[in-house]
Amino acid sequence: MRGNTFGKLFSFCTFGESHGPAMGVVIDGMPSNVKIDLKKLKLELEKRAPGRSATTSSRQEPDEPIVLSGIFENKTLGTPIAIIIENKNQNSQDYEKYKKTLRPGHADETTVKKFGIRDHRGGGRASGRETVSRVIAGYFAGLILPKMQVNCYVSQLGPFKTDLAPKKDLGPFQFPDKSQWEAIEKFLLDCKTNGNSVGGTINVHIKNPPAGLGEPAFDKLKADLAKAMISIGSCVGFTYGIGEDFKKLDGKTATTKKKNFGGIEGGISNGDDIYCQVWFRAPSTVGQMAQEGRHDPCILPRVVPVVAAMCKVVLADHYLRQKAYQ
Repeated sequence: MRGNTFGKLFSFCTFGESHGPAMGVVIDGMPSNVKIDLKKLKLELEKRAPGRSATTSSRQEPDEPIVLSGIFENKTLGTPIAIIIENKNQNSQDYEKYKKTLRPGHADETTVKKFGIRDHRGGGRASGRETVSRVIAGYFAGLILPKMQVNCYVSQLGPFKTDLAPKKDLGPFQFPDKSQWEAIEKFLLDCKTNGNSVGGTINVHIKNPPAGLGEPAFDKLKADLAKAMISIGSCVGFTYGIGEDFKKLDGKTATTKKKNFGGIEGGISNGDDIYCQVWFRAPSTVGQMAQEGRHDPCILPRVVPVVAAMCKVVLADHYLRQKAYQ
């Protein structure tokens, strides 16, 4: 089954395990003769990388992209692009005592039931490290729509909330309200010390998306965005526009403001900015296991670039589909 590939005209396949030799991605459908900048790709990867803060996993990975194919003289060839990221800082021994333990909330039990075998080191294929490949794909997808901007930020982290609009400097927690950064840091350090974890919400604002994107009935833009988000580990919900508030409003009230629909009507982008919210649960690694290993008490700050990448992939894929009509 091809559950490791996402997209149709712009598609990518991810591979690798958390404690294997490398993570990787093969991107197919990237137009030719597009200029690329590996330094900018590296900057995107650094936003997701572990070990950049005392409140995250202490695993130190350089996340240096190694291009195997599809690029020549800093331009895309139109052929499949293959890139790997070597794993250099695995502590597989941390997981030996849990080799026969099926951790609640993880893919341990379900992986065994499905495949009859699992890589217990760091979660194997189900590890959050898989998302490094998504960030790479998102960088290339963004080159297809250079005028579009995807801005993501944390609007809730555990008990901390903000209604402030995002600024250029979101700080280490990708959280717009600078006055709460110190309290957030203390809170997350306490979670890490006590082996606890928290979840929260990421807001998405897509500026200048093309109109006409989306393929009813089953490949509506909202449907593919939802699948893209829910496919990210620990994601438990997605909505767009005013989302849950729709159920509170009667039809006359709901339709008074076009912005309520978040840039998508009938499953097709209308050209307005697109607004979404994505919800993540608390990481399942808690207690003694969290205290002894290298784990994030909250994945939200590091998952922001992953959410942005998946948005870019979905819109780039639908843009190429729309161009095919024309």
